[in-house]
Amino acid sequence: MEASKKVKQEKKKVLLMGKSGAGKSSMRSIIFSNHVAKDVRRLGATIDVDKKRVKFLGNLLLDIWDCGGQDAFTESYLTSQKPYVFSDVGVLIYVFDVESTDFSAAEQHPPGHSDRDLQTFEAIIAALGEYSPGARIFALTHKMDLVSAPYRAAVRKAKSDAIRARSGRFLSNIGIYTTSIWDESLYRAWGSIVNSLMPNLDIIELGLKDLQAVTEAEEVVLFEQNTFLTVTRVGSEIGNENPNSDRYERLSNIIKTFKNSLSSYTDSNSSHQFDSFSIKTRIFNLIIQRLTHNTYVLVVFPPGEAELHCATLNILQARDEFARIESVADGSSSAVAEDDDESVKGKGRMKGC
Repeated sequence: MEASKKVKQEKKKVLLMGKSGAGKSSMRSIIFSNHVAKDVRRLGATIDVDKKRVKFLGNLLLDIWDCGGQDAFTESYLTSQKPYVFSDVGVLIYVFDVESTDFSAAEQHPPGHSDRDLQTFEAIIAALGEYSPGARIFALTHKMDLVSAPYRAAVRKAKSDAIRARSGRFLSNIGIYTTSIWDESLYRAWGSIVNSLMPNLDIIELGLKDLQAVTEAEEVVLFEQNTFLTVTRVGSEIGNENPNSDRYERLSNIIKTFKNSLSSYTDSNSSHQFDSFSIKTRIFNLIIQRLTHNTYVLVVFPPGEAELHCATLNILQARDEFARIESVADGSSSAVAEDDDESVKGKGRMKGC
């Protein structure tokens, strides 16, 4: 890593759009405001545009524009507010309600059904292409828990094909996911969204590879501390063979729920920030520990009491280095002098215990 790789703090505009009642505000509240699924039913409809600025991993500011989906507001976005809404957009997240009678792609619509949601989607991405042609698009077919399990695969394919058919110039730059607030699918989708906006992942991943080397870890995963979305990960050959491809989202969901439950036993109104916990088994050790002010790290490594203590010490020793990496990445530290270059580049800066 080179000290010259300094990047100023980045601000990304994120549009969250879709039909009223599709679940946009609910998913935003679960991911960014520590709500649990059973509580979001009390949220009211969004009026016009609800703006929220979220600081993510220190150097990334997300300006989330939660756009009300009532017809009058949508018409306004596409006419009088068009330049204001669609300029300088980094990501558009369009949420479809899987049960909407207006989300039908069949040439012969069932009685009472239409493709109105898809027509609106087409109009919105056309406006996006006019004012922010470099934006990424993510389309989420939401409330999949309402679809009976035997039919989910077929519904997923049909809805995804319908969205792709209407994606136009963004066809090669769209991510399509099915989601529910009741399982880890929401974390998978939002993890991909935020990951697409992250600058300087190469710098962070070099630091994780060093930590992996000194701990002899099968896998090292970095999580953002508030949302517990996966930032990135590195793994050994064995770790990369893990067949559970959804393990990061499942961990995000479980640990976020654990953090929220801790607040029930504190005087704080916000989710409690734990420092660390570990799991010891006959075949592996696992640690989840705070790494920096903005992150937690998960490390999976060989079993043994000595290995556990050594890995804990190595993570503690790595904290200063990762704090330095964050400051270099967000450009906030002018103290990284040229003669200190060796402390921020190259392998071997982390010393094993």
